[in-house]
Amino acid sequence: MTNNISISCQIGTTNSSAALGLEIWVDDQKFFDTDHVQTTEKITIELAEDEADHELRFVMKNKTGSHTQINESGDIVADAMLTISDLSFDEIPLGHMLVQQAVYTHDFNGTGQLIQDEFYGEMGCNGTVSLKFSSPIYLWLLEHM
Repeated sequence: MTNNISISCQIGTTNSSAALGLEIWVDDQKFFDTDHVQTTEKITIELAEDEADHELRFVMKNKTGSHTQINESGDIVADAMLTISDLSFDEIPLGHMLVQQAVYTHDFNGTGQLIQDEFYGEMGCNGTVSLKFSSPIYLWLLEHM
C-alpha cells in the first residue's frame, strides 16, 4: 500500500485583471498551470510518499512593467502580485517554517541581477519560490518545526 502526501495551499492575486500566471511543480512533474490567476482558490496536490528528497516550486510568469505603477518620486503606488498562503503538508500548516525554508529566486523581471530572497507569501516578480523537503513527510516536519 502506497501512502500519499497531500500538499495544499491558497493561491490568489492582488489584481485579478493583471493576467499573472502560475505553475506549481514537485520535482520534474507539473501539477498546476494557469496563465491568469483571477481569484483565490485552494490547490491540492497528491504525491506518492517515498524515502527521497523533493522540491516544491511555485513559478510566477507573465508579469510585465505595465503591472507596476510608479510615481514621479520612483515609489511604487500600485502593483500586481501573486499570493501563496496556508501551505500545508498532510493538513499540517507550515506557517513560519515556510519563511525559514523557502527561497525566492528572481531578477526583478529582467531589470536586475538574479537574486535569492526570502519568501513572505507574495510573489511580485517573475521567478521561482522553492521549498526543499523530504519524505517520509512527518520526519521532515519534526526535524524542521
